[in-house]
Amino acid sequence: MKIGVTGATGQLGQLVVEQLKQKTAAENIVALVRTPEKAADPGIEARAFDYEKPEDLASALEGIDSLLLISGNEIGKRAQQHTNVIKAAKEAGVSWIVYTSLLHADTSSLSLAGEHMATEEALKNSGIDHTVLRNGWYTENYTGSIAGALGAGAFVGSAGDGKISSATRADFAEAAAVVLTTEEHKGKLFELAGDESYTLTDLAAEISKQTGKDIPYNNLPEGEYAKILKSIGLPELFADAIASWDTGASKGDLFDDSKQLSKLIGRPTTPMADAVKAVL
Repeated sequence: MKIGVTGATGQLGQLVVEQLKQKTAAENIVALVRTPEKAADPGIEARAFDYEKPEDLASALEGIDSLLLISGNEIGKRAQQHTNVIKAAKEAGVSWIVYTSLLHADTSSLSLAGEHMATEEALKNSGIDHTVLRNGWYTENYTGSIAGALGAGAFVGSAGDGKISSATRADFAEAAAVVLTTEEHKGKLFELAGDESYTLTDLAAEISKQTGKDIPYNNLPEGEYAKILKSIGLPELFADAIASWDTGASKGDLFDDSKQLSKLIGRPTTPMADAVKAVL
C-alpha cells in the first residue's frame, strides 16, 4: 500500500516521513513536494506536487492508496488548494485521505478555522474515505520566540490567562503516522492537543527557571502586540494574524483536555518544560 505525504519537506512533513519509516517499508512512502530534489531521503520516491497546479496533481497521485494532506501554509489560498488536491485524489483513485485540520475548527474563533472547515466539507462531499486530525497549537509556535524574549527581557503576547494545550510537531507527526498505518481510524475525527495546559505566564516562568533570568510575561492589547511583531520584520498581515490568534487563545481556542493525542500515540505528549529545554 502506497502512502503519499504532501509537504513532505516541511517542518511537520519531514517528521511524519521519519515516523512512517519506522512503521512501513520506505518503498511504500511517496513524498509529494514542490521541489523533489529537496526530498533527498534514500529509498523514498519523490514526486513534484504543487497545490497551485491542479492540472498536474492527479498524475502525481497515481498508485497512491492513502494520502496525508498536510494543510498548506498560504493563508487565504488554502481552501482552494486543498479542494484541488481532493478532486485530484478522487480522479486518481486514492482510497483514503487523512487531513490535518485545526483544533475545534467548528467552534474556533481563530481566523484559520474557516479554511479548515471548508476543507472538511470538501472531504465529506468527495465520497472518499477520510480521517480528520484537528491539530492543536504547536509548542514550537511559542518556543520559537524564546530567543527574542531573552534578548528583550520579557515574553510578550495577547493571550491573557488563556490555557494553551499545545504539543510538539513530533507528537502530531507520530499521531499522523499511527493513523496512516491503522485502517481502523478511517472515518474518524480527532481533536488533538497536549496533555498539559499552560498560560503564557506559566511559559515565561519556565523560561525564567531554566535560564536563571527574570523573564516576565507582558500581556498586551492585540494591536500593540501586532505592532511589535511588525517592528521586528514580520509582514503586516501575518503579524496581525499572529496577534489575533493569541487573542483567540485568551478565549480558550487553544485549550483541550480530552487527551486524544496521547491516547492515539500511546505515550504522554512532550511537556512544555522539555520543549523549552530543547531550544535553550
